[in-house]
Amino acid sequence: MLDVILHPTYFPNIVHFVAMVKSDSVCFEVCDNYQKQSYRNRTEIYGANGKLALTVPVSYSQKNRQLYRDVKIANEDDWQLQHLKSLQSAYSMSPFFEFYIDDLMPLFETKFDFILDLNFKCFEILQDSLQLELNISESAVFEKEPLNKTDYRPLVKRNYEANNLEKYTQVFTEKHGFIPNLSILDLLFNEGPNTELYLTRQSVNLC
Repeated sequence: MLDVILHPTYFPNIVHFVAMVKSDSVCFEVCDNYQKQSYRNRTEIYGANGKLALTVPVSYSQKNRQLYRDVKIANEDDWQLQHLKSLQSAYSMSPFFEFYIDDLMPLFETKFDFILDLNFKCFEILQDSLQLELNISESAVFEKEPLNKTDYRPLVKRNYEANNLEKYTQVFTEKHGFIPNLSILDLLFNEGPNTELYLTRQSVNLC
Protein backbone atom coordinates (compact mmCIF):
# COMPACT_ATOMS: atom_id res chain seq x y z
CA MET A 1 0.00 0.00 0.00
CA LEU A 2 1.29 3.43 -0.94
CA ASP A 3 -0.48 6.23 0.90
CA VAL A 4 0.78 9.71 0.06
CA ILE A 5 0.28 13.23 1.36
CA LEU A 6 0.77 16.31 -0.83
CA HIS A 7 -0.49 19.82 -1.36
CA PRO A 8 -3.39 20.73 -3.64
CA THR A 9 -1.92 23.12 -6.21
CA TYR A 10 -3.08 25.25 -9.15
CA PHE A 11 -3.14 23.06 -12.28
CA PRO A 12 -0.69 20.62 -10.64
CA ASN A 13 2.55 19.81 -12.40
CA ILE A 14 3.22 16.39 -13.91
CA VAL A 15 5.14 14.97 -10.95
CA HIS A 16 2.22 15.75 -8.63
CA PHE A 17 0.01 13.63 -10.86
CA VAL A 18 2.61 10.87 -11.10
CA ALA A 19 2.60 10.69 -7.29
CA MET A 20 -1.19 10.51 -7.20
CA VAL A 21 -1.67 7.99 -10.01
CA LYS A 22 0.87 5.59 -8.50
CA SER A 23 -0.59 5.70 -4.99
CA ASP A 24 -3.35 3.74 -3.29
CA SER A 25 -4.64 6.77 -1.44
CA VAL A 26 -4.01 10.51 -1.59
CA CYS A 27 -4.30 12.84 1.39
CA PHE A 28 -4.38 16.55 0.57
CA GLU A 29 -2.63 18.74 3.13
CA VAL A 30 -5.06 21.48 4.17
CA CYS A 31 -3.84 22.23 7.70
CA ASP A 32 -0.51 23.84 6.92
CA ASN A 33 0.54 27.48 6.98
CA TYR A 34 0.57 29.19 3.61
CA GLN A 35 4.01 29.79 2.11
CA LYS A 36 4.90 32.07 -0.76
CA GLN A 37 7.11 31.08 -3.70
CA SER A 38 5.43 27.71 -4.23
CA TYR A 39 3.09 25.98 -6.66
CA ARG A 40 0.10 26.57 -4.35
CA ASN A 41 -0.91 29.52 -6.53
CA ARG A 42 1.29 29.01 -9.57
CA THR A 43 1.54 26.75 -12.59
CA GLU A 44 3.99 26.68 -15.50
CA ILE A 45 3.16 26.17 -19.16
CA TYR A 46 5.09 26.13 -22.44
CA GLY A 47 4.64 29.40 -24.31
CA ALA A 48 6.09 30.57 -27.61
CA ASN A 49 9.09 32.04 -25.74
CA GLY A 50 9.66 29.07 -23.43
CA LYS A 51 8.50 28.42 -19.88
CA LEU A 52 5.72 30.74 -18.78
CA ALA A 53 4.45 31.05 -15.20
CA LEU A 54 0.76 31.68 -14.51
CA THR A 55 0.28 33.01 -10.97
CA VAL A 56 -3.00 33.46 -9.14
CA PRO A 57 -2.73 36.72 -7.13
CA VAL A 58 -3.43 36.25 -3.43
CA SER A 59 -3.94 38.56 -0.46
CA TYR A 60 -1.27 37.41 1.92
CA SER A 61 0.93 39.07 4.53
CA GLN A 62 4.18 37.46 5.63
CA LYS A 63 3.82 39.21 9.02
CA ASN A 64 0.73 37.28 10.07
CA ARG A 65 0.92 33.56 9.55
CA GLN A 66 -2.11 32.33 7.69
CA LEU A 67 -3.43 28.86 7.16
CA TYR A 68 -3.45 27.79 3.52
CA ARG A 69 -7.24 27.39 3.72
CA ASP A 70 -7.68 31.02 4.83
CA VAL A 71 -5.72 32.71 2.03
CA LYS A 72 -7.94 34.72 -0.30
CA ILE A 73 -7.53 35.37 -3.99
CA ALA A 74 -6.96 38.99 -4.99
CA ASN A 75 -9.72 39.20 -7.57
CA GLU A 76 -9.17 42.89 -8.35
CA ASP A 77 -6.96 41.79 -11.25
CA ASP A 78 -8.59 40.07 -14.19
CA TRP A 79 -6.23 37.15 -13.76
CA GLN A 80 -8.64 34.48 -15.04
CA LEU A 81 -8.96 36.11 -18.45
CA GLN A 82 -5.18 36.57 -18.62
CA HIS A 83 -4.57 32.90 -17.79
CA LEU A 84 -7.14 31.73 -20.33
CA LYS A 85 -5.60 33.89 -23.07
CA SER A 86 -2.14 32.54 -22.20
CA LEU A 87 -3.38 28.96 -22.48
CA GLN A 88 -5.09 29.68 -25.79
CA SER A 89 -1.93 31.31 -27.14
CA ALA A 90 0.29 28.45 -25.95
CA TYR A 91 -1.85 25.45 -26.82
CA SER A 92 -4.42 26.31 -29.51
CA MET A 93 -2.24 24.38 -31.99
CA SER A 94 -1.83 21.35 -29.73
CA PRO A 95 -3.58 18.11 -30.77
CA PHE A 96 -6.07 17.93 -27.88
CA PHE A 97 -6.66 21.54 -26.85
CA GLU A 98 -10.16 21.74 -28.35
CA PHE A 99 -11.04 18.39 -26.81
CA TYR A 100 -10.43 19.52 -23.21
CA ILE A 101 -10.74 23.30 -23.03
CA ASP A 102 -14.54 23.31 -22.59
CA ASP A 103 -14.17 21.14 -19.47
CA LEU A 104 -11.80 23.72 -17.99
CA MET A 105 -13.89 26.81 -18.69
CA PRO A 106 -15.67 26.87 -15.27
CA LEU A 107 -12.26 27.65 -13.73
CA PHE A 108 -12.07 30.85 -15.77
CA GLU A 109 -15.73 31.85 -15.59
CA THR A 110 -16.42 31.30 -11.87
CA LYS A 111 -15.24 33.66 -9.15
CA PHE A 112 -13.36 31.89 -6.36
CA ASP A 113 -12.69 33.62 -3.04
CA PHE A 114 -10.07 31.24 -1.65
CA ILE A 115 -7.05 29.75 -3.38
CA LEU A 116 -7.70 26.35 -1.78
CA ASP A 117 -11.24 26.23 -3.20
CA LEU A 118 -9.91 27.07 -6.65
CA ASN A 119 -7.26 24.37 -6.41
CA PHE A 120 -9.74 21.72 -5.32
CA LYS A 121 -12.11 22.60 -8.17
CA CYS A 122 -9.14 22.55 -10.51
CA PHE A 123 -8.20 19.06 -9.36
CA GLU A 124 -11.80 17.85 -9.55
CA ILE A 125 -12.11 18.91 -13.19
CA LEU A 126 -8.74 17.45 -14.13
CA GLN A 127 -9.53 14.16 -12.42
CA ASP A 128 -12.77 14.00 -14.40
CA SER A 129 -11.06 14.90 -17.69
CA LEU A 130 -8.40 12.25 -17.10
CA GLN A 131 -11.02 9.76 -15.86
CA LEU A 132 -8.85 8.91 -12.88
CA GLU A 133 -10.20 6.91 -9.99
CA LEU A 134 -8.31 8.11 -6.92
CA ASN A 135 -8.94 7.56 -3.23
CA ILE A 136 -8.87 11.15 -1.91
CA SER A 137 -9.02 12.54 1.63
CA GLU A 138 -8.00 15.74 3.45
CA SER A 139 -5.71 16.12 6.45
CA ALA A 140 -7.38 16.73 9.81
CA VAL A 141 -4.30 18.10 11.62
CA PHE A 142 -0.85 19.22 10.56
CA GLU A 143 1.84 16.58 11.08
CA LYS A 144 5.44 17.57 10.51
CA GLU A 145 6.28 13.92 10.03
CA PRO A 146 3.13 12.15 8.85
CA LEU A 147 2.51 8.65 10.12
CA ASN A 148 2.03 5.83 7.59
CA LYS A 149 2.17 8.19 4.61
CA THR A 150 4.85 8.95 2.03
CA ASP A 151 5.47 12.67 2.34
CA TYR A 152 5.34 14.28 -1.09
CA ARG A 153 4.65 17.77 0.25
CA PRO A 154 8.14 18.96 -0.83
CA LEU A 155 6.88 18.72 -4.44
CA VAL A 156 5.08 22.03 -3.84
CA LYS A 157 8.41 23.89 -3.78
CA ARG A 158 9.36 25.72 -6.95
CA ASN A 159 12.99 24.63 -6.73
CA TYR A 160 12.05 20.94 -7.07
CA GLU A 161 13.68 19.51 -10.18
CA ALA A 162 12.23 16.58 -12.09
CA ASN A 163 14.94 15.58 -14.52
CA ASN A 164 13.95 11.94 -14.85
CA LEU A 165 10.73 12.43 -16.80
CA GLU A 166 10.29 10.79 -20.19
CA LYS A 167 10.16 13.21 -23.11
CA TYR A 168 7.03 13.75 -25.16
CA THR A 169 6.27 16.10 -28.07
CA GLN A 170 5.45 19.65 -27.00
CA VAL A 171 4.09 22.42 -29.24
CA PHE A 172 7.32 24.46 -29.24
CA THR A 173 9.84 21.61 -28.84
CA GLU A 174 11.65 22.60 -32.03
CA LYS A 175 12.17 26.15 -30.73
CA HIS A 176 13.22 25.57 -27.13
CA GLY A 177 13.64 21.81 -26.64
CA PHE A 178 11.82 19.64 -24.10
CA ILE A 179 10.79 21.32 -20.84
CA PRO A 180 10.01 18.77 -18.09
CA ASN A 181 7.44 18.88 -15.29
CA LEU A 182 5.18 21.62 -16.56
CA SER A 183 1.51 21.81 -15.65
CA ILE A 184 -0.48 18.64 -16.28
CA LEU A 185 -2.25 20.76 -18.94
CA ASP A 186 0.86 20.63 -21.12
CA LEU A 187 0.77 16.82 -21.09
CA LEU A 188 -3.01 16.69 -21.47
CA PHE A 189 -3.18 19.05 -24.46
CA ASN A 190 -0.30 17.27 -26.20
CA GLU A 191 -0.94 13.62 -25.32
CA GLY A 192 -4.69 13.50 -24.68
CA PRO A 193 -5.92 9.98 -23.83
CA ASN A 194 -2.32 8.76 -23.52
CA THR A 195 -1.79 11.01 -20.47
CA GLU A 196 -2.58 8.39 -17.82
CA LEU A 197 -0.35 5.79 -19.51
CA TYR A 198 2.50 8.30 -19.57
CA LEU A 199 2.01 9.09 -15.86
CA THR A 200 2.13 5.43 -14.84
CA ARG A 201 5.51 5.01 -16.56
CA GLN A 202 7.16 7.79 -14.53
CA SER A 203 8.55 7.81 -11.01
CA VAL A 204 8.85 10.42 -8.25
CA ASN A 205 12.31 11.18 -6.96
CA LEU A 206 12.57 13.42 -3.90
CA CYS A 207 16.38 13.33 -3.75
